[in-house]
Amino acid sequence: MTIDDLLLRLTIALGIGLLVGVERGWKTRTMTPGSRAAGIRTFTLCGLLGGVIAALAQLAGPGYGAGLVIGLGFAVYAAVFTVLQRDADRAAGSFSATTILAGLLTFALGALAVAGDSRVAAAAAVAMTGVLAVRTEVHGWIERITWPELRSALVLLAMTFIILPVVPDAAIGAAPGVNPREVWLIAIALAGVSFLGYVAVKVFGAERGVLVSALAGGLVSSTAVTVANARRAVAGEGSAGLLASGVAIATALSFLRVAAIVAALQPGLLALITPALGPAALVAASYAIVTVYWRSGDHGGRIRPEAFSNPFSFWPVVGFAVLLGATMVVGRVLAETFGTGGTFVGAVVLGLADLDAVTAATSQLVPEPLGWLDASMTILIAVVANTASKLVLAAVMGRGRFAVEVAVMTVLCWLAGGAGLWLVTSGRFAVPH
Repeated sequence: MTIDDLLLRLTIALGIGLLVGVERGWKTRTMTPGSRAAGIRTFTLCGLLGGVIAALAQLAGPGYGAGLVIGLGFAVYAAVFTVLQRDADRAAGSFSATTILAGLLTFALGALAVAGDSRVAAAAAVAMTGVLAVRTEVHGWIERITWPELRSALVLLAMTFIILPVVPDAAIGAAPGVNPREVWLIAIALAGVSFLGYVAVKVFGAERGVLVSALAGGLVSSTAVTVANARRAVAGEGSAGLLASGVAIATALSFLRVAAIVAALQPGLLALITPALGPAALVAASYAIVTVYWRSGDHGGRIRPEAFSNPFSFWPVVGFAVLLGATMVVGRVLAETFGTGGTFVGAVVLGLADLDAVTAATSQLVPEPLGWLDASMTILIAVVANTASKLVLAAVMGRGRFAVEVAVMTVLCWLAGGAGLWLVTSGRFAVPH
C-alpha cells in the first residue's frame, strides 16, 4: 500500500467517524458539555483510531499477526468505550445500547476502510447513520403497526427471500410440465399487490391509496390487482366504483406493457397491435378518470381505511397461483399438441394467466414460423382472453356493482380495440411483409 493510498483510506476512516459523530452529537446537542461520553469529536477519533490500528496491523505482515493486532486493539477499545458509555447512561438515568454499538461499529468500519474495501466501509457507515437518524420515525411506526400487518409483511418477505431461492426452477412432470418457480412468482405477485394496496391506503388515504396501488400493481400484474380489489369489494372494504377504477388503471397498464414488450422484441408488430391496444388503453384510463373524478359523489360509499384489516390471506393467494399455473400448463399442452394451428387456442388459455409470456414468446416466432398478421392476432387474442379473465374474476369474486363496473370497462375496451383492429384488417394501415 502506497503512502497516498494509506492517507486516502485514513481520511475515509476519519470521515466515517465524523459522519456518525455529527448524528450522535445532534441527538445530544441539548446536554450540558462534559455530561456525555461520546459526541462529534469522540466518534471522529474512534473512526480514525480504527483506521490507525488497521494500518499498524499491516506492519505485522500477512497471516495471524495482522488479525491479532486488530483483534487486541478492538478488544481494548470496546472495553474502554463500553465502560465510559455505561457510566454516562447511569448518570443520565437512561438505558440504551445504541451508542455503544454505534461506537464499536464506527471503530470496525474505520479499520475496514484501511484494511479492506473502503467503499463498502463508507456505504455501511451511511447506512448505519441513516438507521440512527430515523429513531423517532421508526419507534412511531412500530407503535402504530398492527399484528396482521407485521405478520403479513413477514410472510411476504419469507415468500420472497427464503422460499423463492430454494424453489426449483425447472419443469416437473411430463412435458411441458409445471415450473414451481413460475407458480411461486405468481403467488408473490398476488400477495405483493394486495399488501401494496393495503399500505397505500394507510399512507396516502383511501382514494389516492387505491389508485397508487393500482398504478404500481399494474406494472407487475393486472390480474393480481383485480383479485385484490375484488376481494375488498365483496368484503365491503370500500367503494365498488373506486375499486373498479383501480382495475381499469391496471388494465390500461397491461395494454401498454404488451406494447412495450413488442417494441423491445419485435418492433415491426407495433404497426399491427397499436391500433387496437392504443384505443383500448385510452378507454381504460379514461374510464378510471371518469369514475374517480366526474362521479366522485356516486361511489356508493367512501372507502374506510380502517376496513382494510387484513393485507392478504396466505392460502387463498397460493391456491389462486396454483390455479393460474395449471392454466399455463394447459395452454402449453394445447399449443404443442396442435402445432401452429393450435397457437390461437393456446393464446386464449395462456392469456388467462400470463399475458407477458404469450407476448414475448409470440414476438420471437416472427417471421417464421408465424407471419406478421398471425403473430399480431395471437397477441391480441391473448389480450382479449386476459381482459375476459378479469371480467370473470370480478363477477365470481367481487360480484354486484364492482362486477358491473368492470364489465362496462371491459366491453368498452373491446369495442375500442375492435374498431382499431378493423382499421388494420380493412387495409387502412400498412402491414409489414
